Amino acid sequence: MSLLPDRNPWGHKGDFGKLLLLCGSRGFTGAAYFAAMGALRAGAGLVFLGVPESIYAIEAVKLNEPVVFPLPEDGGMLSGTAVPEILDRLPKMDAVLIGPGLGRSEGTLAVVKAVLEKASCPVVVDADGINVLRGHRDILRGRSNPTILTPHDGEFARLGGIIGDDRMASAATLARELGCVVLLKGHETCVTDGKIGYVNPTGNPGMAVGGSGDVLAGVIAALLGQGIAPLEAAACGAWLHGAAGDLCAKELGQYGMLPTDMLQALPRLLK
Repeated sequence: MSLLPDRNPWGHKGDFGKLLLLCGSRGFTGAAYFAAMGALRAGAGLVFLGVPESIYAIEAVKLNEPVVFPLPEDGGMLSGTAVPEILDRLPKMDAVLIGPGLGRSEGTLAVVKAVLEKASCPVVVDADGINVLRGHRDILRGRSNPTILTPHDGEFARLGGIIGDDRMASAATLARELGCVVLLKGHETCVTDGKIGYVNPTGNPGMAVGGSGDVLAGVIAALLGQGIAPLEAAACGAWLHGAAGDLCAKELGQYGMLPTDMLQALPRLLK
């Protein structure tokens, strides 16, 4: 883990990455939990988690370490009226994660669009953050600051990507088209900025369970917040996530392991 910066013995929580996470919706409270805890287990100093107001009480009870705050919603998903408060928080952040469990709505699109247009820090776009950009690729192409996309095959296709026999080449083509780092999930996850590519050797089928990708997104955001460059943060995050899964598979077996177990395994890789 040579990419990880040393922890300054004189440092404080603000020195190890201030993150804004926009996650969750009614019925998808777990996504916010796993993303926030993934970020903290990967070393983030401060995590601010914005969620729709109807699930705020649930997240506030489940999560002790992040700063959880409610945002205006419409039908259990973020509303476009949440944008002003989100934009007010952006200048203080070192990285942003948007998408896990957000749901697909006009409000979600308004929030994703505002973050991508206004954030001067790196942004990780995952899950429904990607899904609502279908037909809106210009938002990504117009962004001047680093963006990491973390699609599975279906989300990759919604962004206009075409997966051929060479998955790395397919990911690199989309990365060049959109000006983003692309992490194409799957067996031997591909991470590329369109010029340089990494194939991840860690991970196993036991990780194919709901919540696993949310942990990954949080880990990548944490690495970005600690100053690791976007391509390397995505590649390092994929490796850590897969290695945590491998530890769980070895100790628990692939059938019964859970994202909660991966969260517990992460600190053992960062000693």
